[in-house]
Amino acid sequence: MPVDVNIPQIGESITTVFIARWIAKPGAFVAAGEPILEVDSDKASMEIPAPVAGKLLETLAEEGDEVEIGAVVARLDDTASEGASDAAPAESAEAPAESGGAVKAGPAARQAAREGGVDLGSVEGTGKGGRVTRADVERTGMKPPPKAPAARPASAAAAPALPAGATERVPMSPLRRTIARRLVEAQQNAAMLTTFQEVDMSAVMNLRKSYQDQFVKRYGFKLGFMSFFVKATIEGLKRFPAVNAEIDGTDIIYKNFYNIGVAVSGPKGLVVPVVRDADQLSFAETENAIAELAGKARDNKLSIADFQDGTFTISNGGIFGSMLSTPILNPPQVGILGMHNIVQRPWVVDGKIEIRPIMYLALSYDHRIIDGREAVGFLKTIRECVEAPERILLEV
Repeated sequence: MPVDVNIPQIGESITTVFIARWIAKPGAFVAAGEPILEVDSDKASMEIPAPVAGKLLETLAEEGDEVEIGAVVARLDDTASEGASDAAPAESAEAPAESGGAVKAGPAARQAAREGGVDLGSVEGTGKGGRVTRADVERTGMKPPPKAPAARPASAAAAPALPAGATERVPMSPLRRTIARRLVEAQQNAAMLTTFQEVDMSAVMNLRKSYQDQFVKRYGFKLGFMSFFVKATIEGLKRFPAVNAEIDGTDIIYKNFYNIGVAVSGPKGLVVPVVRDADQLSFAETENAIAELAGKARDNKLSIADFQDGTFTISNGGIFGSMLSTPILNPPQVGILGMHNIVQRPWVVDGKIEIRPIMYLALSYDHRIIDGREAVGFLKTIRECVEAPERILLEV
């Protein structure tokens, strides 16, 4: 009996995705867990694996189609053997192995090998029966793919150079359309308000300067600013639980766990993977978790689980030079913290003017369940913790 391939749940409040590309073609044999298609959501692109090993009988959606979560997009014959594959021989012919035999590899692995200049015969397969998977090929150290021709832009930020006075109409990509729709929905479905605060970064910068070498020597990576703000944010969420909550109809759902979404830059823009149970992590563990998510974002390796169950989001526009912004909520969350660039400014200390490194902070929140007093108190808590980092350790 054919096995359905469904679009899994991608994350909170996501109801549809776009088919970006089919990795496997009808007639090809795929191993269980081998990616067979790639989808775009407003958060990231991700691969959907085959639920079982078998022959891909048919695809039920075209590239570019918008499909609902749970929709059946393909069917597999789990009774077929690899020899039953009738995919195009030019694409699927077995490559000779060093031993003189045939290499067991699916279409995704072969495509990766061709693009990366990898000899399949030199790759050790970890799949069933020694089958070479795409991940096996990528672990061998692929050459960077040749530069593709410049694609037509999907946004104004990627607009081409045009002659003076000229115009060009370019359709939005499916991903950009989804992002646009959800951003508008976030503003229409919440009573969104933004409040601001400024924070003196001197204490954190001095602390990092004093212990950076020891930190790197012990952990192998640098101590950044984000871990301080994650820890300070958690202190604020503990004091003001409504900021960590969500609205469900006429009910408020309070959450006694702290999964912090951190906006990181990916190939298609900013994505928001989640640092789970961030309150239970040390500074080093927090920095490492963020670094791992950023690396997966750059390599387009974020999984569905990386986006799920976030309770609050931090966005750092300062890395792009932003001085001030009003971040938009990430539903169903009711709060998002915006960090910005650090600028040397005049600052009054004990009645005297000094030059200090100052950052503006912004909290956008849903006024339906968060009052102004709570929003200001939340930001004040973050400021106090960042200006005196020892408060985070003492939880005062």
